[in-house]
Amino acid sequence: MTTNSQHAAEPRAVEPRVIEQRGLYFDELEEDVVYAHRPGRTVTEADNVLFTTMTMNTQALHLDAAWSAEQPFGQRLMNSMFTLATVVGQSVPQLTQGTIIAQLGLTDVSFPHPMYHGDTLYTETVVTGKRLSSSRPGQGIVTMKHTGRNQNGDVVALATRSCLMWTRDAHSEAQNARKRAE
Repeated sequence: MTTNSQHAAEPRAVEPRVIEQRGLYFDELEEDVVYAHRPGRTVTEADNVLFTTMTMNTQALHLDAAWSAEQPFGQRLMNSMFTLATVVGQSVPQLTQGTIIAQLGLTDVSFPHPMYHGDTLYTETVVTGKRLSSSRPGQGIVTMKHTGRNQNGDVVALATRSCLMWTRDAHSEAQNARKRAE
């Protein structure tokens, strides 16, 4: 038999702390630091065929094994737009998930070495510049250089990306204002 005093001594269930995965805010990003995005992504023939046909890119270098075997690389190449999208995508969880307002542009895109089916892509990002926006308080422009490498360390993709990012305080303020308006 339990008494009221025994019930009072039992600990009450405590709500667990919630940690939501997010990118870094403008104020947290550091210039000249290498952000290594892991895990890598092993690319497959299915990735290549699906992306290539989904984007209506009928380039035989991506789809025709017999024809590609006669070309300088001797086999099909991964679609470079798939490679670029994956390089940018690998950076999202660590850098921009929930902290980006808009992607402003990509420049200096190049593919120095081909990617093949079965290669594994690893991406690193260096923030090369950041400045607060003069026209959008609480927001800043961040420039990042993405480098994609295969499993052998060969550079397979380079791209410079500019993003409009939240500062932590401004984002928190905007979220609170939205909640109050609901």
